[in-house]
Amino acid sequence: MSHAYPRDLASFVLKHWSRGEAQAAEQTPLPPLNVLEEILSTSYQASLLVDEQRPVTFRLIFCEPVDLPSGDGPPQGLHRLLFDELQPFTPHDLRRLSPAATFDRSLIGVCLDGEGELKIWGIAHSGLRWLRPMRGGRAPGRPLPPALVVCTSGRGRLEVCRGSAAIAQLNEGRLLSAATNVFDSLWLPAGFTEVRSELIAQHSEARERSGEPWATLDGRTIQSLGQNIVKRIIATIRTRHHGGMIIFVDPERAQTLTQKNPYLSFKYGFKPEEPRARFRTLLLKIMNALAALNCGSERPVGWREYEQSNNPLLATLDEALFETAHFVADLAAVDGAVVVTRRFELLGFGGFIACDNVDVRVVARALDLEGEQVSFESTASVGTRHRSAYRLCHQLHDAMTIVVSQDGNVRFVRWNDGFVTCWSQQTLLELNEF
Repeated sequence: MSHAYPRDLASFVLKHWSRGEAQAAEQTPLPPLNVLEEILSTSYQASLLVDEQRPVTFRLIFCEPVDLPSGDGPPQGLHRLLFDELQPFTPHDLRRLSPAATFDRSLIGVCLDGEGELKIWGIAHSGLRWLRPMRGGRAPGRPLPPALVVCTSGRGRLEVCRGSAAIAQLNEGRLLSAATNVFDSLWLPAGFTEVRSELIAQHSEARERSGEPWATLDGRTIQSLGQNIVKRIIATIRTRHHGGMIIFVDPERAQTLTQKNPYLSFKYGFKPEEPRARFRTLLLKIMNALAALNCGSERPVGWREYEQSNNPLLATLDEALFETAHFVADLAAVDGAVVVTRRFELLGFGGFIACDNVDVRVVARALDLEGEQVSFESTASVGTRHRSAYRLCHQLHDAMTIVVSQDGNVRFVRWNDGFVTCWSQQTLLELNEF
């Protein structure tokens, strides 16, 4: 297999920079190709260094300091701090600055000086809100200016963005389009359609009992809330650096899987009572509260109103949802899988996958969101956790597994079009700690 390097990434970014939602008039122009290559090459070399045994991770933004308002700051904007002198732009200077300009909270400002040389002008403090759309949570911050942003999240791992919008990634010598975010697929929400219908029916019953003119909920509200839960679980597992596996199964299999069966067994199972279904309880309470609090609204309300609300009840419910997601992520630290139904009912953890008679030697790696284009790869080089997930999905075609490696890489695995198929969650911004 041939490998891609910063020069390949620069050419790809140059070709795709003006695509997407942003209009050309709103974009900050890219620097010339040779300057872009230098920015990416220097960032790449910095990513290969260590700082007191810590990996070198950072974000940088290529823009003039005057492009960032001096009176702005987190949680909504950028707190721009200029150095009294421009600093050299080298891998070692990036390494030295990385502990002060932490990946999650700041960006290193880079520009061209009067002689056309790349220099570091200072630090822009962003705060954490920019991460919430990817890791789950309410109240996102303002998007970054539509300038060149380079995110270095690990050894040889770069993501290039136009402001907050990802353009392309370089990971393990592979050049990847930023379009492979599994949460944007059609198949993922389709697997939860029946569950959403059940919640909508329960919400409608609560509306009738209230006798009040509750607002109509936007059709994507439940989907957004459900994805928010999954993102929070994944992000928390990554911070543990232990890895883990979450298995989603059809609710109709709950009784079978909690008894002796040929698919999997639990070290720790939970009794079928309300606490096992706490996610579902909280989702319904959030739906009801959101509709009631926007009573009389002439238009449907949904995720936007939820994330922007300052209502104490919604804040408390969101915190409860956040804590439950953290709890499930903690369960994944125990060897074995956490098993959840598509109703978000927690069956147990420490799940051991049997399917001993199944030997999945090849899996399909999806090259697009829907798995219509795939390449086949051997399973010989993957670990026990991945092979177990492949065996289960080969036997239970309605199961979906999320496998988080110790290094933070994530794969969604399911049966698709006659093969065990995996999707790599390729957004490098999600590979870092809170």
